[in-house]
Amino acid sequence: MYEFIRGEVSALTPAHVVLETPGGVGYYLHISLQTYSSIAEQKQIRLYTHFIVREDTQLLFGFYDPIERALFRLLIGVSGVGGNTARMVLSTFSAQELQVIIATGKADILKSVKGLGIKTAQKIIVELKDKVGAIGSSDAVEAALSAGGTTPIFDEALAALTMLGFTKAASEKVLRQIHREEPGAAVEDLVRIALKRL
Repeated sequence: MYEFIRGEVSALTPAHVVLETPGGVGYYLHISLQTYSSIAEQKQIRLYTHFIVREDTQLLFGFYDPIERALFRLLIGVSGVGGNTARMVLSTFSAQELQVIIATGKADILKSVKGLGIKTAQKIIVELKDKVGAIGSSDAVEAALSAGGTTPIFDEALAALTMLGFTKAASEKVLRQIHREEPGAAVEDLVRIALKRL
C-alpha cells in the first residue's frame, strides 16, 4: 500500500520512529536496530515501508534500506514468523549477515535471536536458502566462501572427498576453486569435478 514515507523525524527510539510528512501527518513506524542506527542524527529521512493488517491491529514497519525490507518480507512469509520476530532478526543481524547465515545454513547462529527456537531457525533456512541470493547482491555468499565460510553443499562435498581418503586441506582448496567457477553446482557435480583435479 505504501512504498515509502519521507518526512521529518519527530520521535525516535530503538524500536520505533515517528515521521511527520509535509502535510502534517505523523506516521508511527516500527523499526529494527539496523534502521535506528542508520537514521542516527538525521532530521529528514525516507523509509521504505511494509504495512501489516491483522484482525486486531494494523502495523506499519519502516526500513532504511530496501534490501532489509525485502528480507523482512521473506521472513514473515515463513510460517510461525511474525512481524516482531522478523524485526528482532533484523535487529540482531545486518541484511548482509542474514543473507550469509541463511545461504550457508547456520541455524545455530540464527537461533541466537531472542525468541527464535532451533526449529524455526531451521525452517527459515530451508524455506529461504534459495531465495536470499535474489535479493540485492549475491556477492554476500561469495564473500562468505572467500573468507572461509561454507555452504551445506560445500560441506557435503568436502565430507565425501575426505571419506574417499583425500586430505581436508587439498579438498577444500579444490572445492573453493570449483565453486567460484560453477557457483550453482550440485554436490555430485562438485565431487565429480574435484576427483578429476585431486
